[in-house]
Amino acid sequence: MKITALARYCYPSARRVRTRTPHNAKCKVNAHVDAHLHHESHFQANDLVRDIVIGMADGLTVPFALAAGISGAAVPVSTVITAGVAEIAAGAIAMGLGGYLAARSESEHYAAELAREEFEIVEKPQAEADEVAEIFRQYGLRQEHYEPVIEGLRERPIAWRDFMMRFELGLERPEPARAQRSALTIGASYVVGGAIPLAPYVLLHSVAQALPWSAAVTLVALALFGYVKARYTGAAPLRSALQTMAIGGTAAAAAFLLARAIS
Repeated sequence: MKITALARYCYPSARRVRTRTPHNAKCKVNAHVDAHLHHESHFQANDLVRDIVIGMADGLTVPFALAAGISGAAVPVSTVITAGVAEIAAGAIAMGLGGYLAARSESEHYAAELAREEFEIVEKPQAEADEVAEIFRQYGLRQEHYEPVIEGLRERPIAWRDFMMRFELGLERPEPARAQRSALTIGASYVVGGAIPLAPYVLLHSVAQALPWSAAVTLVALALFGYVKARYTGAAPLRSALQTMAIGGTAAAAAFLLARAIS
């Protein structure tokens, strides 16, 4: 790994940073420094919930609308199943790739900002100290309150860097495997959601029988999904359930009526 400006400052004799014990006395950060930075677990949980919501929301809605639309064209049930499976596969891949690219972009942005903060702490320490002071002034603190904190950060450049990343830029360190996990979670959630409206077409033998069951089970699933989602996000559960069900139902009804009108 290429040594950053801050690493060179703290580890002047190291080609690669293999230890947490710095050579420079001003960089005394013990092996437990990361543990002292409060990495709250709910950030990870929010990422997981967000990925499930993204995958399930589209997985329930898009295949449901597609199946209803094709059903409106009076085609055999096998055609609905084939089109539905193809859409679920393509949608899961596309959504998973989208989640992967979004998470990778987040990690790359964090790395770029981290390098910039490291450079500025070494090359422009006074400017960075002024930014710290400004952060504390926003909370109504006076110089005699925050000056000791700034001096303490000057003696701990790594902690200073992490402070700036969190409190100046509002960035949390992304998990190393975030991109892969996001892609798999979104893709799998899409498949699970998409299987619900398609299941009645697989179990029953005609479109006339399958369509009402597909609509019923999918609307119930949308309502449950909206309710559970609200419990995690803090929204009103009943309102979220009705809103999610209305969106999915409207999309399916529009697709069905359009296909029926064209055919």
